[in-house]
Amino acid sequence: MFRAATHHMHLPKRLYATIPTVQTSSVRAYSARPPTALEESRPKVTIRTIKKLYADRKPISMMTAYDYPTSVACDRAGLDMVLVGDSLAMVALGHEDTSQITMDEMIHHSKAVARGARSPFLVTDLPFGAYQSDHTSAVNNAIRMVKEGRAEAVKLEAGRRAAAKINDIVHGAGVPVVGHIGLTPQTAVALGGFRVQGKSVSNAQSLVDDALALQDAGCFAVVLEAMPSLVAETVTRLLHIPTIGIGAGPATSGQVLVLSDMLGMFDRFTPKFCRSFADLGPRMAAAIGEYKQAVRSREFPSEGTHTYEMPAAAEEKWRAYVQKQFGMELSSSAVTEATVNSQTAKAAIGLSESH
Repeated sequence: MFRAATHHMHLPKRLYATIPTVQTSSVRAYSARPPTALEESRPKVTIRTIKKLYADRKPISMMTAYDYPTSVACDRAGLDMVLVGDSLAMVALGHEDTSQITMDEMIHHSKAVARGARSPFLVTDLPFGAYQSDHTSAVNNAIRMVKEGRAEAVKLEAGRRAAAKINDIVHGAGVPVVGHIGLTPQTAVALGGFRVQGKSVSNAQSLVDDALALQDAGCFAVVLEAMPSLVAETVTRLLHIPTIGIGAGPATSGQVLVLSDMLGMFDRFTPKFCRSFADLGPRMAAAIGEYKQAVRSREFPSEGTHTYEMPAAAEEKWRAYVQKQFGMELSSSAVTEATVNSQTAKAAIGLSESH
């Protein structure tokens, strides 16, 4: 995209009832030692769910995710679909374009997302070079993404030229495929850059032909990126499968955005079609700056709030041992002593300056 199965899903139905719900308690946990119980999740979204949403004319929600935290957020928000897009090459890895990410890197990120996205249907991009060369490579890489990356479907940025490969992936290997037409960032150079597609009648007709070819090849959905709303509406009304728009207007069957764009976390640019739902980039930088100041001033960590204590008997023995072994008199708090020394030094400087 422009710049986006879990182990749980394989459990027999009868076992879902045995998965405990996380209860709120005063027990503190941290990232390296999280609660052991799995959160009870909503029903798993499947291709049948997506087809039902499409049949009921309910817009399908899709968002990119690149790691465990972002996928958990998407899961908790109740999204229908999560896309591990090759846009992560730019927004997560800092590359200049999406063509630089590798198959192994996409699998790595897809696995991480699969661990957090328990309910949404998980789609992962096949990166540039993973399907362009020959049919065998295309099929094998699609299988790898499902088997190793835990994806439930793969997405290919291609039109009619890839229809035969998509047919092999879907009907030969049994891997569901989402097509992607319009602006295809992997081959943006051939399109003259990141430009809106379908602005002329001939170009618009070409997009219609691409969409119909992808449907005939077996795609269960198609992403429409950066094209006039009228063209996207035409494609959507002609197809019998869902269209997911990104910069394609409101008439598509659903919408997808790049998470970093809609949260204001990508520092280079924001596409015209993206609505900013938050401005987390500056807020994140400000919070990290506050942390730095709290560390510098010794306000963090706060004794008793962010620290652990020894049992009273053990503490008394440890103090005696340290005194005897090292000749060191421990204060009631190591940070207290450091703070006192810091405050004493500041007072001395102030006294010196006043004279």
